[in-house]
Amino acid sequence: MALRQLVRARPLLARPAIAPRSAFLAPRLSASFTSTPKRLDVPPQAYQIPPSEGPIPPKNQKPKPSFSARASKFAKTFGRVTLVVLLTATGAFIYVTQSQNSPPDQLPVDTKKPTLVVLGSGWGATSFLKSLDTEEFNVVVISPRNYFLFTPLLPSVTVGTLEPRSIIQPTRYITRHKKRKVDVYEAEAQEVDPVKKTVTFQDLSDVRGAAGSVTIPYDYLVYAVGCENQTFGIKGVNEHACFLKELSDADKIRTKLLDCIETAAFRDQPQDEVDRLMHMVVVGGGPTGVEYAGELHDFLIDDLKKWYPEVAERLRITLIEALPNVLPAFSKQLIQYTESTFAENKIDVLTRTMVKDVKESAVVVQDANKQIREIPYGLLVWATGNTSREITRDLMSKLSSVQTQRRGLLVDDYLNLLGAEGVYAVGDCTATSYAPTAQVASQQGIYLAGIFQKLGQKAKFERQLSELRATAAAPEEIEATVKKLNRAAKLTPFHYSHQGSLAYIGSEKAIADLPLFNGNVASGGGAAMLFWRSAYVSTLYSVRNRTLVLADWLKVKIFGR
Repeated sequence: MALRQLVRARPLLARPAIAPRSAFLAPRLSASFTSTPKRLDVPPQAYQIPPSEGPIPPKNQKPKPSFSARASKFAKTFGRVTLVVLLTATGAFIYVTQSQNSPPDQLPVDTKKPTLVVLGSGWGATSFLKSLDTEEFNVVVISPRNYFLFTPLLPSVTVGTLEPRSIIQPTRYITRHKKRKVDVYEAEAQEVDPVKKTVTFQDLSDVRGAAGSVTIPYDYLVYAVGCENQTFGIKGVNEHACFLKELSDADKIRTKLLDCIETAAFRDQPQDEVDRLMHMVVVGGGPTGVEYAGELHDFLIDDLKKWYPEVAERLRITLIEALPNVLPAFSKQLIQYTESTFAENKIDVLTRTMVKDVKESAVVVQDANKQIREIPYGLLVWATGNTSREITRDLMSKLSSVQTQRRGLLVDDYLNLLGAEGVYAVGDCTATSYAPTAQVASQQGIYLAGIFQKLGQKAKFERQLSELRATAAAPEEIEATVKKLNRAAKLTPFHYSHQGSLAYIGSEKAIADLPLFNGNVASGGGAAMLFWRSAYVSTLYSVRNRTLVLADWLKVKIFGR
């Protein structure tokens, strides 16, 4: 017992030297019969561990790897996972792009199917076409342009941030992926006859053939011609101002902007003429005007100061708005943030200022104090709003008994045009309680595609029901088809869901006004700019557009505009 106590009292890390067995035999025997333990005569050096030896690890336990070994193992694993992800993403990207560039064979035109004519290729018409099932219809698309333009990024094209081809999607890219063949005509609709159910259109391109005006019948008509620029009848706007609505407008602004800069840098140019040429005026404080002013400021800071230092400091930007503040659709907090950002960027904002006349080199305005004055300019961009097209006004005059709203066409809750059977209207050409925005038009197009999906199902079930009754089918089968027909006949009215408002304000900043539960979340700054970019990239219609836009942004960061 005493020997056990002595052993327990030893240090845990000590490993005594082992003495011969005979040396321990007598003490062990004597300790069994005596009550007083005898102390073993073991020198203290026997309990010390040699420096070369360490604690003896337990059996079957591997030594713990060092930090460098663990780091090397993690790097190898991470590299392998990264390689697998990159190869998978590259393969998926190639597969998707190649499949999109190789459209399948389509069903031919079926004369037994109803004819569906779509006028326009904007947000409403393109969203409708993208979501439409063409199996039950013969679809005809008529539009002056054979592509869809992503208008929210159009201001970026004016200063070279994005290339024009990056934000357009050919209409045939969408129609060629449909089940049944879709006819696409690059032409301008001249007249719609809601009584005879006909559409007259004409080729107005620079290169024309022998065919002139063409009239075709329709069973259904989707009217999505959009609007044209609102000038309010102000003299000189059409002659001297640049609009910002079409791709050709952005190219015109881009060309004229560089012409103003080069002319200002011309030898022996008078100083007052340099100031005029380097003064860019934007009329309209909505998202389009604000975003163009922001893009123009970025062009000044990032590029103009590098390549035109002799005139860069003379560049001035003025934003004119007739209302008390810019961006009236946004919250007050974001309006103040935008105005303060513009003040920091030395962008002059003239609110409560109305344009009275536009001259070749100056714009005449009436300021908040009712004073008339002239503002010299080199470039004038007009972004004030929209008005109805001539074909829309002509259609309204034919339905004057029910079309009493001058702002646009009146439709019911199902987007049916009032007073015209089989005609539906979407987008900016309508006069609804919603704002004339791309978001509204896009949701209307998707909703209308669902309506035609049910119309197609209804026609299919009606044919099936006629065949079942003609062949004296079982009552259960007829009853099941009748139930499907009744479900297809039930339509729900259109309901707009606001997803928020976004705008870029320059200096790598944006503002976002987003709905959250019963309120709104207002945000501005760099984080909002990242959200603005991600939201627009995700909204683009194809992988091609997303890739080109991301590549353009990257090129600007590396090489400039």
